[in-house]
Amino acid sequence: MSDMLPTTLLIFIVVIGVIMASAFKILREYERAVIFTLGRFWKVKGPGLMVLIPGVQQMVRIDLRTRVLDVPPQDVISRDNVSVKVNAVVYYRIVEPEKSVIQVADYNMATSQLAQTTLRSVLGQHELDAMLAEREKLNGDIRQILDEQTDGWGIKVSNVELKHVDLNENMIRAIAKQAEAERLRRSKIIDAEGELQAAERLAKAGDILAKRPESMQLRYLGSLQNIASERTNTIVFPLPINLIQSLVPHAPDTGKS
Repeated sequence: MSDMLPTTLLIFIVVIGVIMASAFKILREYERAVIFTLGRFWKVKGPGLMVLIPGVQQMVRIDLRTRVLDVPPQDVISRDNVSVKVNAVVYYRIVEPEKSVIQVADYNMATSQLAQTTLRSVLGQHELDAMLAEREKLNGDIRQILDEQTDGWGIKVSNVELKHVDLNENMIRAIAKQAEAERLRRSKIIDAEGELQAAERLAKAGDILAKRPESMQLRYLGSLQNIASERTNTIVFPLPINLIQSLVPHAPDTGKS
């Protein structure tokens, strides 16, 4: 009987030691503890050392660091009826630990599902060109909607980034043809504008030459210089226009007085 007493006492001491050890908790700088007393929310504590009443109080450890959520590829039909696959990445963190525990069962899964549905809803309101060219605006729209809807869960969405917009082969070829047609259209417009500017400059030059007949002689001399500089057997003699006009007989005047 005397041998059993020390053994029982030893077991009792060990049990008490384990219970006392479980009452002490240490939280890191980025952690918080949501404490419940007899099942009711009490307070949020941490970081550092804290003591719980064994069997009466329980805690849920919450990490406050920014989390990265990879949204899997989603089938999206754009407003112009183009089917694409879009995936994104969401950056969020917990700012109110008690809400993330009390208001939602699994905040990570809930945020993931909400991000998927929001991604399809927002992108479905835009055309394909907007998805490719206005990513910054779409990122902001999706982030704002997610931030508003996750506010009741104590979550702050800091950033959303669209990663890839994947098209099928037929659509890629169609976009390439459209881009080629656009480049051809711009080339024709540039050529037409160049022709118009050249015609306007030539018309102005003709008006100037018509007002100053001696300037035509300079053009003749310039043309002769260009011909002389080339290797050719052609000989050109400039002939004044007024001389040609004097050699051509005038048509008889058949008008009646």
